[in-house]
Amino acid sequence: MATKIKLQRTGKMREPHYRIVVADARTKRDGRVIEAIGQYHPKDDPSTIIVDGERAAHWLSVGAQPTDPVLVLLKVTGDWQKFKGLPAPEPMKVAAPKVDRREVFQAAAREAAGLEEKPATTPKKKSKPAAEGDETPAAGQ
Repeated sequence: MATKIKLQRTGKMREPHYRIVVADARTKRDGRVIEAIGQYHPKDDPSTIIVDGERAAHWLSVGAQPTDPVLVLLKVTGDWQKFKGLPAPEPMKVAAPKVDRREVFQAAAREAAGLEEKPATTPKKKSKPAAEGDETPAAGQ
């Protein structure tokens, strides 16, 4: 059976998400798949590319042909170079960590109040579970 590694579109209108899948070459774009080996989210900044390199190498070794868009993704992740024995590409751009809004608020509140170390809000207190022997008897008994 001729197999291809191709993109299967999911998501909604103007918000595409793709699965990188192995399927028979004759199936439709969103038809039956043999195995899903990754994900691609082009609208994220930077684009999110997740590929199971071990499974991709397996399918490439047994003769699965990647489509042109998948070939570009495999080259970006370095899985194609690893399969072909070529030097690795430069590292991918990684998204900056998101700033916690609560920490920003607390820092601004401390700065406004002139405090250095105390947090602006107090965390919720956790209630301790009552031990079995500490139960009080009911009033009528």
